[in-house]
Amino acid sequence: MWKEIGDRQSGKLRPNSFISRIRSNRASSLQLSNHKEIVSPHRGAINSLQVDLTEGRYLLSGASDASLSVYDIQHTTDYEGGGLIAKHKPILHVDKQHQNGHKYAISTAIWYPIDTGLFITGSFDHHINVWDTNTSQVVMDFKMPGKVYRTAMSSLATSHMLIAAATEDVQVRLCDMASGAFSHTLSGHRDGVMAVEWSACSEWVLMTGGCDGAIRFWDIRRAGCFSVLDQSHSQLGRRPPLLERSTTKVTTSRSFSPGQTSSSKTRPPQKKATSSSGSKHSGGSRILRQGKQKQRLHPGLLSSQDRATAHYGAVMGLKATEDGMYLLSAGSDSRLRLWDIESGCNTLVHFEITRLQTTKPIQLAVTQDSALVFVPCMTSLKAFDLWSGKTSMTLQGHYEHVNCCCYNAYDQELFTGGNDRQILIWSPPKLISQDVDEWDGRTGKPPALDEDNWSD
Repeated sequence: MWKEIGDRQSGKLRPNSFISRIRSNRASSLQLSNHKEIVSPHRGAINSLQVDLTEGRYLLSGASDASLSVYDIQHTTDYEGGGLIAKHKPILHVDKQHQNGHKYAISTAIWYPIDTGLFITGSFDHHINVWDTNTSQVVMDFKMPGKVYRTAMSSLATSHMLIAAATEDVQVRLCDMASGAFSHTLSGHRDGVMAVEWSACSEWVLMTGGCDGAIRFWDIRRAGCFSVLDQSHSQLGRRPPLLERSTTKVTTSRSFSPGQTSSSKTRPPQKKATSSSGSKHSGGSRILRQGKQKQRLHPGLLSSQDRATAHYGAVMGLKATEDGMYLLSAGSDSRLRLWDIESGCNTLVHFEITRLQTTKPIQLAVTQDSALVFVPCMTSLKAFDLWSGKTSMTLQGHYEHVNCCCYNAYDQELFTGGNDRQILIWSPPKLISQDVDEWDGRTGKPPALDEDNWSD
């Protein structure tokens, strides 16, 4: 880190590059936190975790015992271990005894993207509830046709307030918070839907993954899905940058033989127009044939593309990168795939995964620079390099299967929840000077671990 600080002071490193490099170094050095701890009140498996997108301060959790909790991860509620371990107890806890609480397992819990005053939960009791954080009351309730697996809201949306719901039903439903009713019903999957994710580039594009192994792209402004990902449709590695591609196109379009001029190259040969009625009919039929061909090539209508699969089993999780260019998908076939969203191609990155959980959806996480992807792999959590697929870290701390993980880009911390009912914090190593400063601020004395026998 000191090298980056020196380069920043001398002007060799720009401010944005300095920030991104420090964040990347902190994310690549995560370890089980020895100074922060979440006190979990849940009596069931942790199924969902999310840090709010506005402040990066409040952590929301949902569990299998139909309970939900909110934690303030920036303000400590208690201390242990001589003041060296900060305890974070829930500032809000709701269980099934609540008058508006869920009756069965909570499978998903997300924040309203632009305000911490609302959050949304989905449960196996076929209900999606919208909660008021300040009053702990349900302000809106949507009755779904089956168990709710995942919910998602677009962080870019300025024209709608839609909650995308993935349920055991074959149809994906969009719940409108403005009207309190269903605004869209998306049909195309042949089995239940277990994963749903909004695009990070457009507020109108939705991506869904089903138990039929298909990943479908939807534009909610039009009918039907406009793309179905096919694992056999592949490209090797990432696509070149936009500037490089545009330069290549310009050079190829301007390249011609020495005997040709640019005007003769660019002008296509023109045919003389005839006034016969037969030519008119042939031209019209040609246009019709072209129109029919374009219509048949629509993925929603072409049967071969409509039945394409992204995994050999159910799609258990989806996660788009922060730049919105790539999509990560995890399947019950224990495969993690990276997709180019623009072309719909499988990038053929081989991730070193041994086995994934197949009984319930899993929650993936990526770093802010999209360099690392965190994947729950049975009782451990693995961090993979996005483009090499090699294992960067293996985080072990849970005693049972890990179900979800959430990366906090504000503090470069990772939160994980599992079947052992625990929420663990993974953070970069903390400097001793930071401990001294925090202890001095509370008691005015140095920590006991910093003393020795020969100190005066």
